[in-house]
Amino acid sequence: MTGWFLLLGRRRQEDTVFLLTILLFLTFSFVLHGFLTTGNIIALLRSVALLGILAVGMGIVVIGRGIDLSLVAILAISVAVFLNLLGQSYPIGIALLLALVGVIAVGALNGVLTAYAEMPAIFATLATGTFVYGLGRSQFLTQDVIYLPPGHDLFTAFGNARLASIPVEVVVFAFILVGAFLWLRFSKYGRYIYLIGDNLNAARNAGLPVRPVIVLQYVVSALLAFVAGLIMAAGIHSMNTRIVNSSLLYDVILVVVIGGIGLSGGKGGVRNLIVGTLLIGILLNGMTILDISDLYQNLIKATVLLAALIVDGVLNPRDEQTDQQGDI
Repeated sequence: MTGWFLLLGRRRQEDTVFLLTILLFLTFSFVLHGFLTTGNIIALLRSVALLGILAVGMGIVVIGRGIDLSLVAILAISVAVFLNLLGQSYPIGIALLLALVGVIAVGALNGVLTAYAEMPAIFATLATGTFVYGLGRSQFLTQDVIYLPPGHDLFTAFGNARLASIPVEVVVFAFILVGAFLWLRFSKYGRYIYLIGDNLNAARNAGLPVRPVIVLQYVVSALLAFVAGLIMAAGIHSMNTRIVNSSLLYDVILVVVIGGIGLSGGKGGVRNLIVGTLLIGILLNGMTILDISDLYQNLIKATVLLAALIVDGVLNPRDEQTDQQGDI
């Protein structure tokens, strides 16, 4: 009976967020001058897509009862190093391969520390994120902002590409959503992530490859961060590593939590990420148009995140009894 109540509660949260998204969009459309302009809608779609790609990576990890605080550091440093290699006349294929190897290595390190060393994910990924940023800035990058060197017209064209007037970021986001849905729902390893997140000990006792799957989910998260960074750099022709110190990571966590993916693991999916991304993307866009200072924007986002965490704590309890039940 409790399981059905909590399932209904999560569905209501998802539906409520969707209704709030529609209400917020309509309100901004009538109240904010310039909100419905073509330029702003395109900017909104781009920001929502980038935020959503990162949220997919974070969501996969959270479903597996983890968290990835290194996400934005991987995005910024890996793409900045990639652009820096291009500036040193490396062929784009070689530069991309080297950056990709580094991204996979960091994702695998997160997984190994969490699954094999059994470090709490919040501390392991915080440490690796800080290490990646420090290593990148001290050893590979001489400045905060790395620009795309001239002569890479194909990369620039990708950033400006449209498919039926839809920005490439939105198209990539749509493909990632479909891929994540199919992988989580119909693949063996996707189902393993749900089972591990729901009850790790039961999954281990059932003979599932718990540790390799945990490593896999962090590698996938790192790769999605890299994809988001490449799209960002292709659009603005640069990468500002100071984004690591911005509130982007908290925006991603906010999308995941407010969308209805329980921090207790084993629950949620792509649909939750879509509604969470839309709500937070519209909220951020509206606050930008209103010219609300970063201080008050952060206060508003922190309030929303706190409320979402309280709701998540009610709908997805993390006590010992819940862990033993493993059915909610």
